[in-house]
Amino acid sequence: MSRSFLYSLATLAPLLAVPAQAQYTWSGSLGASAVMAPDYLGSDDYKARVLPDLNVRYGDLFYLNWRDGLGWNLIQQQDWSLSPFIGYQPGRDNTGDLSRFDQVDGGLSGGVRVSYQPGSWRYSLQAETPLTGDVDGYQLTARAGWREKVAPNLRASFGPSLVYSSKEWTQDMFGVTAADAARSGLSRYRPDQGYLRLGLSGSLNYRFAPDWSITGLAGITRLTGDAKDSPIVSQAGEATQALAGAVLSYHF
Repeated sequence: MSRSFLYSLATLAPLLAVPAQAQYTWSGSLGASAVMAPDYLGSDDYKARVLPDLNVRYGDLFYLNWRDGLGWNLIQQQDWSLSPFIGYQPGRDNTGDLSRFDQVDGGLSGGVRVSYQPGSWRYSLQAETPLTGDVDGYQLTARAGWREKVAPNLRASFGPSLVYSSKEWTQDMFGVTAADAARSGLSRYRPDQGYLRLGLSGSLNYRFAPDWSITGLAGITRLTGDAKDSPIVSQAGEATQALAGAVLSYHF
């Protein structure tokens, strides 16, 4: 996806006015999460992390959260929406098994998301490209998610995801340069095509007070193709990745 296309969307934004009669209010949640996750995408070593959690909406117009980024529902038609967004891609730290590698700096990404939510299910397709950092190329993500109240004060959700990363993206995240190979002892490797990442995740949210809730979450991801074959994964890591954690949230 061309970066010039994303800049064009940003240029058009001030030209599109919000209807004067529209009334919007802030809502969302603030909290903290404790998560056990791999050191890096493809690692077989896990690390506990305590992170802030943020999920804010301004009516149906703007939203901000860690997964979907900062987005604007530019077009809304019944159950459909189209949203340009700014996200963040974390890159890859040079820690653990990759301590002798050059770090891959994360950065901002820009993209477009199309969503369809006819009821308890929500389907989305997004395309994004890095704007800053060390990663190039583009990434496509398809998600399906079910969310429903299963008992008083208890909501459950689950859904699959499918991510395609382009050749350039795969090279930056899973390639092993000559310098990296010489320092680490892993084989030199240069991916020649993109790869797919398959995922499945779920959560349980319990509202134990009017303004407070706790959420348990878990997920599993499987790397395929040139990512799975990278020495970063095949020699030093694992193609199957898991995640588990809990989030304590204050709602407003």
